[in-house]
Amino acid sequence: MLEEALVLDAHGTPIQHDRPTRSQDWDEVQEFCQSVYMPYRVRPLQRLARPDATMISARSGAVTMTRFSYGTGIHLDRFDPEAGNILVLNTLRGALRHQATAEPATTAPGESFVVDCSRTDYWLDGDADHMQLNLTIPHDVMEHTAEKWFGFVPDDALWTRRVKFGGAGSRWLSLLDYATRTASADLPLAADGPLGRHLEEVICLELLMEWARGAGLSLQQGARCAAPRYVRQAEEILTAEARDAPTIGDVARRLGVSARTLSEGFRQFRGLTPPAFLATRRLEGLRADLQTAPPDHTVAVLAAGWGFVNLGALAGAYRDRFAELPSQTRARARCTQ
Repeated sequence: MLEEALVLDAHGTPIQHDRPTRSQDWDEVQEFCQSVYMPYRVRPLQRLARPDATMISARSGAVTMTRFSYGTGIHLDRFDPEAGNILVLNTLRGALRHQATAEPATTAPGESFVVDCSRTDYWLDGDADHMQLNLTIPHDVMEHTAEKWFGFVPDDALWTRRVKFGGAGSRWLSLLDYATRTASADLPLAADGPLGRHLEEVICLELLMEWARGAGLSLQQGARCAAPRYVRQAEEILTAEARDAPTIGDVARRLGVSARTLSEGFRQFRGLTPPAFLATRRLEGLRADLQTAPPDHTVAVLAAGWGFVNLGALAGAYRDRFAELPSQTRARARCTQ
């Protein structure tokens, strides 16, 4: 499983790529790495060694998948936190030695390792035979997935944990096999369309559960269940009245608590503010309208109905949330109506 991921398609036919897939030039290899991972420092373990790198990438929604090796032993460190990315390193051949939460951890073929480089420092050593199938996932995408499926955004008790997981026969490897086969297929919707976004969500959801399990945390029985009643009631109000939402102060008064108490409750038990929770509900409501409204309803009209007046700011927030622009959602919906 995964031995030929992103190299051969499901029929065993070599996949054609639109950029070089091998290089022996350090600058070219680093340019590829900075484009698919983030800026970081690389040092060969053997002085004056040259790379013989494999460099292949594909996308599913906001998830970038890479088949990659340096072709020589390396030490990597100084990963740039400003890039805002999570790395999932899945070893296909050879071994990597990672900076873990307690002591260094080694991943052999079939094993995986996750680290949020936007929240914690990290280094790794790769032997000369290493071959990886890596994922790069924006931290914000993982937060959105957690909030959607579990009702809260985990805090740094999760994000700062560096966790080894997976293994031969694991559900995670089966998911990666399916994802790479789909991304390798000549499907117009595989990367940026509905199929790509579906795969993005499935990958992020499975990763969250594996990550939490390895960190000794429970997402299903965590902050969502522990939240006080006023937080859960506020969520119900803000969800039901998102189109014409009351102010946070008004919601707090209706629940008999102060606005400060309500905001602190959201921060502690949901990992976000009440306005951020409301903004998510409004974006989701707008998306539903964009997908179902009659063809003569424009994006501007539908957006105004949800209280969005700055279409430029809306476009950025919508793209961050759904990996496409409102106009793209609307255009696709019109094609099916």
